[in-house]
Amino acid sequence: MSQDAKKPRGRPPSQAARSKALAAAAEILKTDGFGRLTIEAVSARSGVGKPTIYRHWANASELAMAALMERHPENASELTGSLHERLEQQVSAIVMAFATTRGRQIALALAAADQESEMTRAFRNRIILSGREAGRRMIEDAVEMREIPAPDHIEVCLDMIYAPIFYRVLLGHMPLDASFAASLVSKAVMLLKTREQSR
Repeated sequence: MSQDAKKPRGRPPSQAARSKALAAAAEILKTDGFGRLTIEAVSARSGVGKPTIYRHWANASELAMAALMERHPENASELTGSLHERLEQQVSAIVMAFATTRGRQIALALAAADQESEMTRAFRNRIILSGREAGRRMIEDAVEMREIPAPDHIEVCLDMIYAPIFYRVLLGHMPLDASFAASLVSKAVMLLKTREQSR
């Protein structure tokens, strides 16, 4: 047998084992909370060995984020109406998602994880930055439709819309509710229209 024909050493991670571990992690998060999620607990509940779990995730925080991402709904609905109406629909959905127990677990997982890990970057891209990019498209569409003037600093505008949500998620100093979402969007749209009103 040639060297090239030899099988690689070690067993590849099983997709079935990965699914079992994710399901067990999701159940632990739901019933016991983020603080009780450990590799040992997931292994015991799922029947998947710890070495197999570690082939997929570096630690319990990455496993928790993977379980939360697995169940994070994609925003596939088509938003309609004015910029104000579309932004309010989207921002309200984000706020209400993070107001749930699962949303608070997301914040805990993100805060505890290695910020440079591949899983954390994927988490940020899918759950946080994807919403920000949807907001960018809404603003660009509104500019094209002459609903608002082109903002001078769109990145700053986007930060001003979405950063307060995650500030409240992480600090927990004020409630996440529909009133907060509506007020946030009203102020943002007012600022986006400021240039037009000042002309």
